[in-house]
Amino acid sequence: MAGLLPRLPGGVLTAGRVEVFGIRHHGPGSARALRGALEEFGPDAILIEGPPEADGIVELAGDPGMVPPVALLAYSPAGPSGAAAGKGDRKAAFWPFAEFSPEWQAIRYGLAAGAAVRFCDLPAANQLVPPENTEGDGDADGAEPGGVERPPEDVRLDPLGTLAKAAGYDDAERWWDDVVEHRHEGPSPFPAIAEAMAELRETVAPSRADPREEQREAHMRRTVRRTLKEGFERVAVVCGAWHVPALTAKVPATHDDRTLRGLPKTRIAMTWVPWTHGRLAGRSGYGAGVRSPGWYHHLFAAPDRPVERWLTGAARLLREEDLHVSSAHVIEAVRLAETLAALRGRPLAGLDEVTEATRAVLCEGAEAPVELIRERMVVGERLGAVPDRTPMVPLQRDLQAEQRRLRLKPSALGKEQDLDLRKPTDLERSRLLHRLRLLDVDWGVPAESRSKGTFRETWTLAWRPEFDVELIEASAWGTTVRDAATARAEAMAAGAAALPELTSVAERCLLADLGDALPTVMRALADRAALDTDVAHLMAALPALVRALRYGDVRGTPTGPLRTVVDGLVVRVCVGLPPAASGLDDDAARDFLGHIDAVHGALALLADDGHLERWRTALENLIARPGALHGLLEGRVTRLLLDAGRLHDTPARMARAVSVGAAPARAAAWVEGFLSGGGLVLVHDEELLRLVDGWIAGLPDDAFTDVLPLLRRTFGAYAAAERRAIGEQVRRADAAAGPSRRPSGDLDEKRAAPAVATALRVLGWEAR
Repeated sequence: MAGLLPRLPGGVLTAGRVEVFGIRHHGPGSARALRGALEEFGPDAILIEGPPEADGIVELAGDPGMVPPVALLAYSPAGPSGAAAGKGDRKAAFWPFAEFSPEWQAIRYGLAAGAAVRFCDLPAANQLVPPENTEGDGDADGAEPGGVERPPEDVRLDPLGTLAKAAGYDDAERWWDDVVEHRHEGPSPFPAIAEAMAELRETVAPSRADPREEQREAHMRRTVRRTLKEGFERVAVVCGAWHVPALTAKVPATHDDRTLRGLPKTRIAMTWVPWTHGRLAGRSGYGAGVRSPGWYHHLFAAPDRPVERWLTGAARLLREEDLHVSSAHVIEAVRLAETLAALRGRPLAGLDEVTEATRAVLCEGAEAPVELIRERMVVGERLGAVPDRTPMVPLQRDLQAEQRRLRLKPSALGKEQDLDLRKPTDLERSRLLHRLRLLDVDWGVPAESRSKGTFRETWTLAWRPEFDVELIEASAWGTTVRDAATARAEAMAAGAAALPELTSVAERCLLADLGDALPTVMRALADRAALDTDVAHLMAALPALVRALRYGDVRGTPTGPLRTVVDGLVVRVCVGLPPAASGLDDDAARDFLGHIDAVHGALALLADDGHLERWRTALENLIARPGALHGLLEGRVTRLLLDAGRLHDTPARMARAVSVGAAPARAAAWVEGFLSGGGLVLVHDEELLRLVDGWIAGLPDDAFTDVLPLLRRTFGAYAAAERRAIGEQVRRADAAAGPSRRPSGDLDEKRAAPAVATALRVLGWEAR
């Protein structure tokens, strides 16, 4: 070869020895055409655009346990940043493959045919070191394997868009579907693709060259030379279509050596991980993504009558959702889709035509069922699988063993999991999910609310491919999920900046049953609680500790040291409450109100009579001097003591608070605080309702305007049934009071008529 790769027509290098196939990543038509071209060419070596570090594990793609979608994962053994490919400083990167990816079909063909299968792109060790002034990789779809999006203003960055525009299309994906993906017969498209890309590359000015792109293409050419030098006679190269002209160009080996000399590199490791169709979609942020991975999978898996099969599947899905769809619906939808395709000159009804037919016939114009089909079928959430012998860190293997033991199968589609903590298996599942959350692996997200005394938890489980990166990162903490979570909890306790953070760690340790971490966490918690003199901090820390104490008992977790800390905090909060609540402005009072409500709810959950009595006594002392507190706090504390049965002069207190001598703003704050616990007190206590009603009715115009936002916020938070009941009580009170309740003064019926007519129309009545 003398260091040169002579360019021949049709994308062929050194006739009969090397052939370059320019593909679009994740295209079913490209995959089918490439499979046929490889069978015709019969290569003894196949070079695929991808990281060469994966050469040692490519044979795993032939394992029956390898089920796409899957991805190659390159990561730093020292621990990636935890960001997905293309984020942050890119310490990890993915190269995804679906069943309909041309590269995947090339891999499977090569392994089955006994050909050598290798990757020829720039090594991941170089790619994970960010180059300066890099714009992207310039693949045919305008995205690099890691998934970094780039703007489509340049021909190099959006070659398909340029070709589509030249062909009269305003949608690049639709054009590519028509010319490649939807065609099942005819000559090979690869010579035409190579020619089109050569013409496009000639329009790119040398000044716009991308250094990273030049490095990648230089390494691809170097790999081709080395493969030929090893004695392989028929070499197939599978790469993004944009790179084909560069690989067929006459470039001296010395030029490529200079381009690649001295590139920075980092130490990386490679493995296979499961992927999902959702992560192949462009809307996920993956730059090489496609609009409809589910539709593309269907086109590849069902080349025979794809439209009929797709609409039949859509009808099945709608029936499962209890929507009536008959066989006649399917027949008419197929006819409509094919008619639309014929009118638009398309070789096959595409996704647009099928979706329009689905909306018009199967869904009868309704948009919600169309969205369901789009989520479940057009995109889909198929989750791949990798064989057990895939290289993994010990933490990943331990999690897999726990998933099998507890019968928790990962799924990309979010599903609810109800756990009964009285059952040993469900309790172990809960502990596993809580431990993973400590490691920032949010496979399960718990429901927000837990009622008093409950033995149940509700989780939403959804597996994302990034969790494998996070598990690799978390492996620095330990080799098992339990050990890693224990070490992480101890580190979080040591680095906690405030008391509430420590209490949260303690609660999470109890939920995760990390008994080995508790002594360290509790020592840090006790030390911090003893030194912290800010009552607001103590009040913010208490609820998490009480929850941990309560649900630790439910789980059978020892909570002795935690009880000691809780007892001390309650005493200190009650003693420090009066001075901490004094002299607060509006914003500080609202924040402190949240602390009071949280502590009150926590002590009710704890159900300790001694602590409840101490707390209620502290609240009584707090309002012993009317007017000393902010109105919002005084009203709220009054309501809490009323609900607890500790006050018998509530009407008198409200009368003083909303009297004529009280400032309207303070009175409104008092009423807001008093009523913030719910409106039922007004429904069942007629005297309190009369006081509030009379105060509102007696407000001057300017004062009413000032307090109206507060009143709206208070009453707007009530349930509709509560508001309706309060309105009925006021109406009955007005009727009983007679004319004396009606406003004095003459009524201007002419001015009132338009407002009355509008109100009647809103109520569905017609003004006469």
